[in-house]
Amino acid sequence: MPTTAQNTSFRDLLKLKSLETQKSFKETFPDAHQFLLGKGLELKNLRQYSAKLISAGALTGTLLLSPPTGATQLPIPLDIVQNIDNSNANVVPQEEFINTLKKLLPSEVRPLARDEEKRLEVVISDILRINSKATLEGEHLNTTYGYIGAEQHLKRYPGDILENHGPYYKEGIAPGLGAWGYFAKSKANLTANLEETEKWYSVAQTLYLPDWNSRQPYLRDWYKYRKLLIVNTVNGNAVVTALADSGPAVWTGKHFGGSPEVMEYLGGARYKKGAVLVFFVDDPENKIKLGPVVYNDLSGKDLIKI
Repeated sequence: MPTTAQNTSFRDLLKLKSLETQKSFKETFPDAHQFLLGKGLELKNLRQYSAKLISAGALTGTLLLSPPTGATQLPIPLDIVQNIDNSNANVVPQEEFINTLKKLLPSEVRPLARDEEKRLEVVISDILRINSKATLEGEHLNTTYGYIGAEQHLKRYPGDILENHGPYYKEGIAPGLGAWGYFAKSKANLTANLEETEKWYSVAQTLYLPDWNSRQPYLRDWYKYRKLLIVNTVNGNAVVTALADSGPAVWTGKHFGGSPEVMEYLGGARYKKGAVLVFFVDDPENKIKLGPVVYNDLSGKDLIKI
């Protein structure tokens, strides 16, 4: 007889295979995927939809063959379909996302193998609805699973002061500039987009990339304000950030950094260090906004904001 652990492992493998198949379908048949979404359908839930239609058909057939008294007050078949239990059609909730991460991630923080990263790409894409990659355009950070630490505000233009950065005064403002200098030449040149870039900025150890020195200035331009998805692996909180500084130093024991706003969202006011996943956001058309990630249901309405 299979043990409980074996049954759980088998279910996990089936679920992962299902997610991989869904992602493959979206990438291979984008038009068909969009057609289904336009009809309010999604590949992973076709089985439930089919079951509902069959059930509705059976119920409707019964009503037609044996119409009871007061048939004019009975619900139409569409109402019957909509009232059938929808619990299995919901997007994976936050708690299941966290549990899935626990099963896929190693017990200790370390660089992940390629197959581990691929599995996580599928899960994140399916649940967070963000196309993220461990390797993008041939580029890869030294690690995608590491510790993040709190950073200070960055000066956005010459003369910028802490009081201009909103309520997060306690973190202070860095005495120096970020790796790419000021965000704007002057306060008058500071756009709303640049304000958001500094507000949701992240830090990665680009200076420790093995080819950083030999591939300048290409890498410097490629990484400037590159969108990174950061996921708190403990509570599932996720935020889209813009890479705006290089660090932290190796001796700190941290691999990434986040602005005061990023850290507040990931773990709260006292969150200073924690384990995170960091993947590139594949967003060539620049449609994904910086800031907190919202978990969505099938209809696109906000289900859980964490």
